[in-house]
Amino acid sequence: MNERDVLLNELAQGLRPMSEGIEWFDSLGQEKQSEALLFLRHHCVQARAVAEDAQEAIRRAGLRLTHTPAVLISRGRIDEQLGKIAGLGPLDERRKAFRLLIAVLTIADARRRERFCSDGCSHWWHRLSVA
Repeated sequence: MNERDVLLNELAQGLRPMSEGIEWFDSLGQEKQSEALLFLRHHCVQARAVAEDAQEAIRRAGLRLTHTPAVLISRGRIDEQLGKIAGLGPLDERRKAFRLLIAVLTIADARRRERFCSDGCSHWWHRLSVA
């Protein structure tokens, strides 16, 4: 667990505002932004994101259906599409990808927590709280 992991999970759990997440994301260089997006993609897959999460994630991320990340997540296998989203190059698209991947993680992890962790679990990220 590192600072990035904690921050991204706090964003996904609504413990920090997205504006703070965007500010953090924008402060990173392109390589670190790519790492953060790949991290988010991995955790969305681990949280068992499904294609049915797409529309709600688009809504929560505040994206239009025509934005590139929204178009991508709406087509094909979710794990493949999340990889394409994480690999977007232009800064404006990376920001949208960041918001969308946080939204996907929020939805998928909440479902995982409800189904598999409701009686307790050993996931450190399920025990976060902002001091």
